[in-house]
Amino acid sequence: MARSEERLRTAGLRATRPRVAVLDVLDDARRTHEHLLVAEVAERARARIGKVSTQGVYDCLEALVGIGAVRRLDLPGSGSRYESRVGDNHHHVTCRGCGVLADVDCVTGSAPCLTPDDPHGFVLDEAEVVFWGWCADCAPASARTTTTGSTTPARTTSDGRTTR
Repeated sequence: MARSEERLRTAGLRATRPRVAVLDVLDDARRTHEHLLVAEVAERARARIGKVSTQGVYDCLEALVGIGAVRRLDLPGSGSRYESRVGDNHHHVTCRGCGVLADVDCVTGSAPCLTPDDPHGFVLDEAEVVFWGWCADCAPASARTTTTGSTTPARTTSDGRTTR
């Protein structure tokens, strides 16, 4: 039995062709350090199995997130991105300029790596950290000097406006 099929069945899901294809796409993307948008997952899944609807891909992704085989990243200014690197308490860094996203290993170890002063009665099991900055390609062009002399990077919003 193939690895993806086994993972799905072990988690109690049927190993349908679309689910296997979506999981395989995300496993391949993991090897190349990619975090894929739904459209990218759908395109690559179609290349593997032919016809699969976009809604079918969304359904597969939701099922895979539900069993913990896939992680959904919801970052401001971007559609949801998906990855199959799960269970290792890693975080992400993203460029304010071009939107490139990369994995960052947690430096403190086990989850949750951060704890608030007052958890408001919650039993915490995870902290999702996203570091924001400028990648090497964008940093020289993106640093702007403000009237106070500090360097405040410009940020492009999802509708294309530049803010500080």
